[in-house]
Amino acid sequence: MTDIVLIAPFDDLAENAKKIILENHLNIDVLVGDLSEGVKVAQKCVKDGAQIIISRGGTYTMIKDAVDVPVVEIKISSFDILRGFRDVINYKGKIGVAGYKNIIHGSETVAELLNLDIEKIVLDNEDQVPELIKNLITKGINVIIGDSIGYKNAKKLGFSSYIITSGKESILDAIQEAQRILKVSKVEKTKTERIRIIMDFVHDGIMSIDNNGYITSFNATAEKIFGLDSKEIIGKKVDDVIPNTKMLEILKTGKKELNEIQDIKKSKIATNRIPIIVDNKIEGVVATFQDITQVQEMERKIRHELAKKGFIAKYKFNDIIYKSNIMDICINKAKKFSLSDSPVLIIGKTGVGKELFAQSIHNASNRSKGPFVAVNCAAIPPSLLESELFGYVEGAFTGANKNGKQGLFELAHRGTIFLDEIGEIPLEYQARLLRVLQEKQVMRIGDDKVIHIDVRVISATNKNLRQLVDEGKFREDLFYRINILTLYVPQLNERRDDIILLAEHFIKLYAEKYSKKFISLSKEAANYLLSYDYKGNVRELEGIIERAVSLCSSNKIEIDDICDDQNNYFNDDQNNYFNNNKTDNIPLLSLKDFEKGYIKDIVSKCDGNLTKAAKILGINRSTIWRKLKTD
Repeated sequence: MTDIVLIAPFDDLAENAKKIILENHLNIDVLVGDLSEGVKVAQKCVKDGAQIIISRGGTYTMIKDAVDVPVVEIKISSFDILRGFRDVINYKGKIGVAGYKNIIHGSETVAELLNLDIEKIVLDNEDQVPELIKNLITKGINVIIGDSIGYKNAKKLGFSSYIITSGKESILDAIQEAQRILKVSKVEKTKTERIRIIMDFVHDGIMSIDNNGYITSFNATAEKIFGLDSKEIIGKKVDDVIPNTKMLEILKTGKKELNEIQDIKKSKIATNRIPIIVDNKIEGVVATFQDITQVQEMERKIRHELAKKGFIAKYKFNDIIYKSNIMDICINKAKKFSLSDSPVLIIGKTGVGKELFAQSIHNASNRSKGPFVAVNCAAIPPSLLESELFGYVEGAFTGANKNGKQGLFELAHRGTIFLDEIGEIPLEYQARLLRVLQEKQVMRIGDDKVIHIDVRVISATNKNLRQLVDEGKFREDLFYRINILTLYVPQLNERRDDIILLAEHFIKLYAEKYSKKFISLSKEAANYLLSYDYKGNVRELEGIIERAVSLCSSNKIEIDDICDDQNNYFNDDQNNYFNNNKTDNIPLLSLKDFEKGYIKDIVSKCDGNLTKAAKILGINRSTIWRKLKTD
């Protein structure tokens, strides 16, 4: 079945229509059916998929009330009526004109022009047609001009009858109108379906009412929230479906209401109600409903997935333990930085807690719900740095994962990437990193397309990057790109007011870890900690306290628990380990601990410069990192 079907009330019209369709290479079916028979034909066509029906006269009138698709009328022109009078122009008696109004309308004018005497009968019910035609006989009428039903009945009763046909122009006009309506209808159906799909697949419930308070739309999410079927409620008064609804109030006032929390069944719903205003007149109201319970559950799942991957920031500003004024200034500055989206460079010696600040800034920012990806640039071998940061596609290099791999920048999308020890990135990779930061897009190794990313960059270093720039070891343009906001984290030696507070925190932490009862610091131990020179900052203090808690045999940490031989061992000059041949002066340590302690001391004496320490030790930087990390 074609989209457009022409139903002709009589055969001649059908034949003319077929010729026109053939001449114009149109895809339209033509069927014959008059009045009630035509209605049956039309209903079957619509059932089979027809979208537009064309007909004329009384058949058109009956069909348009019987089907739910557009019906186009083949309209009768003055020329069509004139052709109907063609054979009776010289007739001197009275002529009957019988037919449906839309066929014989205008016949009086034509008859007047031709100086003909007519008697017009308007038909509107096919069952009454024979009786009405018979009445013309009593008026001495022998000639009838009419539509198909008038023509057929007059002929049966012995009248001389002539039919008002439709000319080629009228048929073609109706076909073109049907094509136009079909095109518009398809566009509207596409729009309607697009809107329906959008409405049904958004996470918010959506409901709308017209200016009389009747429900006009109710999407799938709204069905779930309210437990109602849209098919049963659309077209009903909104207050009959949802008691105490405020949508009718909005319809009166025209004032929108946003983010109103209400309880619906077992869920908390955030509701927005917005008036539809056209030409300063309220034409309806749209309400959206967001299931907060569901949103919270989705957020929980997302954060759970991020936590499994390790891409989540655990610490917040409240987790930073301090009472010193210098730290108060530092934290307030960091809080201001969290309100911005600009790159941050955190400067500080090893162990001051640079990542703690990076995580806190992330968690206080508008990216807190996104991933936090921490990268230790010194821990990744230079040969793997590019693939780790930017990812690669299948077959990019020997040993590459067959499915390719996302880079860390991709994984940080919509969140924060923390580039710790950024000064360790080799010069040859700094140019590509700069391009990523400038263009906000990455290209995986072996790929030819870019991937757009939305990432905030926080970097950290324990080196003097300005000096590295002057030495040609760090790109100046990259330095300015990452150093928009600068945060200096003070050394522990600069914040001695915090030492005891931190020590007590670590005591509590490790007492619980090692299942020790209440432990406190002796006065002597506290004084020692206050006077100690912390080269490793908070991290070193934490290590001292962990060892002391582990060794402590009473409920109080004494100075001997802190000042054991290991401290002296780590503070000796490295040459003493080899120049002193008296083994009884060397602490009794395992080879593993001896190696780790020696490496740590060399790194410390190199001010944390792993490249310099690696040259002295004769090993690469990644080996240093691995050995220091092993327990």
